[in-house]
Amino acid sequence: MPTKRLFPLLFAALSPAAAFADPAVDLPALIECRQGVSDFAALAPIAADPLKAVALGWRPLPQGNLFMNEYMLNTPITVFGHSADHIAMAGSSIVAILDLADPRPLAKALELETGYDADGKLMAGRELLSRDVIDARTGEALIESVILSVSNVKSHPGKTLAGCTYSLDIPAEGEAPAAASGAASDTPPA
Repeated sequence: MPTKRLFPLLFAALSPAAAFADPAVDLPALIECRQGVSDFAALAPIAADPLKAVALGWRPLPQGNLFMNEYMLNTPITVFGHSADHIAMAGSSIVAILDLADPRPLAKALELETGYDADGKLMAGRELLSRDVIDARTGEALIESVILSVSNVKSHPGKTLAGCTYSLDIPAEGEAPAAASGAASDTPPA
């Protein structure tokens, strides 16, 4: 039985005060999968309130894709060796929207596995972290996962989306988690 994705657990793992305790978000680290679920959870208040995004120097953009909240950055960042001033958040993912017409060279450089490559569409990714954790609040066993991905999408022709998905999953029914490596709310990936 597949694991059930529970993105709301991400935000429930932290109290509202802790979720936005540090307004200095390390955006390149989040996009490049160099942080953990709790770091990503700190974006919840930003995604929920456009004024918090503006305070960080992000300008909310009209939705060009119904599945993504997009932002233009006042100060460009460097991710995966490329300059980016356009980012998007979708569910438990954050990506940079790069001026790269072909995503394949970046996917190859990042040593990603190709999941789909047909009809001008590429989806590639690699799980960088999968570990058992215990929710510090509830004591529930969870699986923390961090996945790096590169893709393209019809709503953004000539662009490459590159970034990270952070999730907490409940183990499949009947699947016993291994000894947990730490609390879900305070363990970034190694």
